[in-house]
Amino acid sequence: MGVTSTLLPLTRPLGSLQVLSMYNSMDMINTSAVLSSIALVFIAAVITKVAWGRITARPASRNTTPHPPAISGSSIIPLLHTLLTKGLRAMLQEQYTKFGSVFTISFFGMKTTFLVGPEVSAHFYQGPESEISHGNILEFTVPMFGKDVAYGVDIVIRTEQNRFYVDALKPAKLRCHVAPMLQEVEKYFAKWGQQGLVDLKQELEQLFMLISARCLLGKEVREKMFDEVCSAFHELTENSLQLTSLLFPYAPTPMTRRRDRARARLSSIFAEIVRSRKSSNRVEEDVLQNLMDSKYRDGRSTTEAEVTGLIMAILFAGKHTSTTTSTWTGARLLSHTECLEAALEEQQQIIKKHGDNIDYDTLLEMSFLHCCIKEVMRMHPPASIFLRKVHKNFTVQTREGYEYEVPRGHTIASPLVINHNIPHIYKDPDVYNPHRFSHGREEDRVGGKFTYNAFSGGRHACPGEAYAYMQVKVIWSHLLRNFELKLVSSFPETDWLKVAPEPRGKVEVSYKRRMLPRSMLKN
Repeated sequence: MGVTSTLLPLTRPLGSLQVLSMYNSMDMINTSAVLSSIALVFIAAVITKVAWGRITARPASRNTTPHPPAISGSSIIPLLHTLLTKGLRAMLQEQYTKFGSVFTISFFGMKTTFLVGPEVSAHFYQGPESEISHGNILEFTVPMFGKDVAYGVDIVIRTEQNRFYVDALKPAKLRCHVAPMLQEVEKYFAKWGQQGLVDLKQELEQLFMLISARCLLGKEVREKMFDEVCSAFHELTENSLQLTSLLFPYAPTPMTRRRDRARARLSSIFAEIVRSRKSSNRVEEDVLQNLMDSKYRDGRSTTEAEVTGLIMAILFAGKHTSTTTSTWTGARLLSHTECLEAALEEQQQIIKKHGDNIDYDTLLEMSFLHCCIKEVMRMHPPASIFLRKVHKNFTVQTREGYEYEVPRGHTIASPLVINHNIPHIYKDPDVYNPHRFSHGREEDRVGGKFTYNAFSGGRHACPGEAYAYMQVKVIWSHLLRNFELKLVSSFPETDWLKVAPEPRGKVEVSYKRRMLPRSMLKN
């Protein structure tokens, strides 16, 4: 969902390169200009903030264990050249090949240590907050969602608030969302003609917002205030994710003022809904209601400010990542005939068994479609890199047999663009092959813990994983059953300047409506 899907700001670390990917309004002329901004603006500005924010001078460690090999000084020049000409993955792959599983990039004295592979990732995902944390990387989310939630509160309260999400998105409560999701999907695609051409990315973005309004925000928003909420939410995100707003979230700029007005409007809308439900004793089956009913361990109920902040955060987290994952799923399936046919065959078998009806248990039976989505997130993870800040020295043992000490003060990075493409774990990693996750093969499990981290892991595992898969399955099971689809445009390149790296430009798909879903059985 991310809620994946994706829960980007709350349950997954927002990697610095992903922070850069949010700059979707930068007016870049070409790819070189974009990558120049990545190399110059991002590395100089964002890492500076991460490295020096809230840090004081510390004595050097007396441990004799060596630090990781470092790239610094003039060695940075060819590294940046590779970034500019070949891209992020190629740059990191070169360093991984040269130095092994652990290496440090030092830029103007600011050090980022990359941890490649599951053997060196355990502390990154499981280390306690006192030893490893997000630092101040996500400070820009405080004026977005308010000082009462997420990174506006301490770790104790933030952990409890994360528990509210876990409870709201657990399987027992997800079942009630399938029917409204299906209704939104069926209603939306009923507007398509008998045949036509669409931009799949745009269509899915609109559909996911409708689903979010229904299942996350509630009937009040979906039925009466949808356009107003969408407009205010767009204003909030657009102005929060500009470069200056990210680096200087409290500066009195036109963008931060527009952000604050949008947040105030959304807060007012959700607060009014909360008050209305409480005064009328009305109870709904949506995530907003779950957050309203949540209680802290000391028995205190959530406040209006907390509920509104939490619901805005989950909407922000889920919308981008779910849309992107669903779009990539379509692009990959429609580019691989064998996989598309296997997905259709699975739907045929499910229709034979259950008829046209879909419920939560039916979605769980869509194992190949599940693998198709999982493979998409291996190849196109919602975040390219996760970051943490080191507060206490720790050591790692590499697959190559070396031991290194990572010092406090370093920023450490888990690069999914490399970790999800390690050949000794994933056979032919550049090939889209959902079967690698099928029962009996399961390359991610064979590779060990923290081999697959599309939903992060350990202490920061995303509680929206099941919800994310459910959304995408509902949409694509409907599309597969009801339409013949073909990818008309070429397979898209990745646009790294988005919140979740997404297909660049339009994803044009032609469709032709099937007479009835059951007609598939006669094919």
